Amino acid sequence: MATVTVEVNGRSYPVGCADGQEARVTQLAQEFNNRVSQVADQVGQVGDLKLFLMGALMLADELSEARRGRPVASPPAAAEATPNNDGVAEALNAVASRLEKLAQNF
Repeated sequence: MATVTVEVNGRSYPVGCADGQEARVTQLAQEFNNRVSQVADQVGQVGDLKLFLMGALMLADELSEARRGRPVASPPAAAEATPNNDGVAEALNAVASRLEKLAQNF
């Protein structure tokens, strides 16, 4: 078993993976870090757990839409985001709204 050190939200994390999968794990971690960075740009640094949860929910939503063959709207660019005290609630509401739409299709 191999170990890769990945960085998410400015912190390093050692991750175990199968031998030969190091590049893939690194690539996936970079993709997740990009999403977490986008969330942080929108809502600010509200703690790793909340940022990771919101980033994971957004990626899960995209995966679900892709599996259904539906186009996925790209996340807003950092320049479009305006962090404020209500940013966390707004981001969570947006994720909740998208997840509710998904649930209606089950």
